[in-house]
Amino acid sequence: MKAIILVAGYATRLYPLTKTTPKPLLNVGGKPIINYIVEQINTVKAVDEIYVVSNHKFAENFVEWANKLDNPIPISVLDDGTSTEETRRGAIGDIQFTIEEKKIDDDLMIIAGDNLFTYSLEEYYNYFKEKDDDCVCVKQFDDPEMIKQLGVVLLNEQNRIIDFEEKPQQPKSNKAAFATYIYKKSTVPMIKQYLDAGNKPDAPGNFLAWLYKQKDVYAYIMNGECYDIGTHKALEEVNRIFG
Repeated sequence: MKAIILVAGYATRLYPLTKTTPKPLLNVGGKPIINYIVEQINTVKAVDEIYVVSNHKFAENFVEWANKLDNPIPISVLDDGTSTEETRRGAIGDIQFTIEEKKIDDDLMIIAGDNLFTYSLEEYYNYFKEKDDDCVCVKQFDDPEMIKQLGVVLLNEQNRIIDFEEKPQQPKSNKAAFATYIYKKSTVPMIKQYLDAGNKPDAPGNFLAWLYKQKDVYAYIMNGECYDIGTHKALEEVNRIFG
């Protein structure tokens, strides 16, 4: 299995902190956000390589970080060649860029590089092996207003996705998907199929919304938290929790 960490965003809502430092390299609890993700990936014995896909502006920052980390699983940093919000490839575009550059023909784990989570990635992987199908990480929310800001999934009794809607005003369930995906080797070529059909290349949830209509996708209900660090307030909050 290969793992892709998506770090090509510009995090403009966190300016001026992220003008010269990419968001995944901001410190939380004494170490960069991305370190928490890598540590979790290291628990999944099936992963034999990690690809960190960055924009051109911050690629060298990640190369420097990777060289210092001395991680047990090899880490390769990819520069997607874009330098502005206007020219960026989008998350799904960056996933396909990595697949092509590294000729990935394997099961694939994809994680957003700005999410801090406390659930076990190893348990998630075991669930994926049990289902033997594509999976996404899902959390149950009790706050009906909070879930309106997220991608809401409706599941059947086997936790298979039967509906997905981004930021609905009338949510059909209390469960939301987060940007941690595990796709089977046979699904990887479908990312190019999705893009070639002219679908949106940006948020990775857009591919999920398309994929569940093509084949079975299951939800792993996380036993823990996942924090999306999109604002100064969110960054302060995770520093309080992890600090």
